[in-house]
Amino acid sequence: MEISKNTFLLPSQSETSMTNKKIAIFVDVQNIYYTCRQAYGRQFNYRKLWQHIGHEGDIVSATAYAIHKGDDGQLKFQDALKHIGFDVKLKPFIQRSDGSAKGDWDVGIAIDVMEAAPEVDTIILLSGDGDFDLLMLKVYQKYGVDTQVYGVPTLTAKSLIDSACKFVEIDDALLL
Repeated sequence: MEISKNTFLLPSQSETSMTNKKIAIFVDVQNIYYTCRQAYGRQFNYRKLWQHIGHEGDIVSATAYAIHKGDDGQLKFQDALKHIGFDVKLKPFIQRSDGSAKGDWDVGIAIDVMEAAPEVDTIILLSGDGDFDLLMLKVYQKYGVDTQVYGVPTLTAKSLIDSACKFVEIDDALLL
């Protein structure tokens, strides 16, 4: 059954006062890393993201879902995310035959988004993974929560873009 965002029209919590707007951020780190690298040959700038979103309201929760390889580069990156304000959740490193890595965080992200949704005005997901389209629709329909997706335009599933209240393109302004 295909669900469209417009199936149920709930009053959007985004209509609440901007000064009191509570925001939760969820980052699919592997997806953002590989899509930014593939499309731009550059890394994503999490500090700029934090500053950008901080102007929209209060960031009450920010979680980055990553893999644990245990190498120095990964540990420094994870420490940097923590310093910015992210809670970093780790899963074991899984190496694919094509050389990429996967953390299998989809279910964990979905659970955390559903748990946060009743407590916030805006859910922001950084991913291009189309598996999250139903999640964004459900959060909007059930809780009236404003949903935003940040992704690389050419590498973000159309179904995910269409499922969100707002799609924000990752471009030069959010890259290192």
